[in-house]
Amino acid sequence: MRYVKWGILTVLGLLIAGFLNYTLPQRDVVRITNTYNRLTTIGSNWMFYASSDSGTNAQGGQNRDIFFIEAVRPNGKPIVYRNEDTGWVWPPYFKYDSSNLQAQAADRKSTQAQPEWVAITHYGWRMAWLSVYPNALSVRTVEGPDVKLFPWPAIITVGALLALVLTVWRLVVMVGRRFADDVGDRTDGIRSRFWRWFRN
Repeated sequence: MRYVKWGILTVLGLLIAGFLNYTLPQRDVVRITNTYNRLTTIGSNWMFYASSDSGTNAQGGQNRDIFFIEAVRPNGKPIVYRNEDTGWVWPPYFKYDSSNLQAQAADRKSTQAQPEWVAITHYGWRMAWLSVYPNALSVRTVEGPDVKLFPWPAIITVGALLALVLTVWRLVVMVGRRFADDVGDRTDGIRSRFWRWFRN
């Protein structure tokens, strides 16, 4: 039984870690090489794209016109970002300015001979085999490829998520106490058995 408990907790921890790693904003220092839009077919990878009514052009629910930003890292490795509005859906970045961001990115294109380094804030993963791209949120010019960026966006987002979780937890505890008062000892017995199983 102990192995089952730790197995459940491990899977739950990995799911939470993966969720946060995908959702939290990250910043990359890159050199933008190209910007374009492309008619993209959304298939089995639909969960990694914004909803079709969040500023992208839905055609039959499958083909959408999506902005892309091509860039190169300081070590020479390429990275490609998509540039989609998030709207009011998850993750809650309330992004509606993908066209403006595309114009800003296009204005910062540079060559290897005369590089202009920028910090692109984004969320998501790059998985080439699934045609999944991180979604760019903002772009700004930085001093150079070795600039150190403190992760303020991620810290602020984690703080907001913790505040939300604590608020929901307090509501659940309050409702649970009222429910326990109504139901009586039977609920307390179930809760006691659960915590005994959790502690063992």
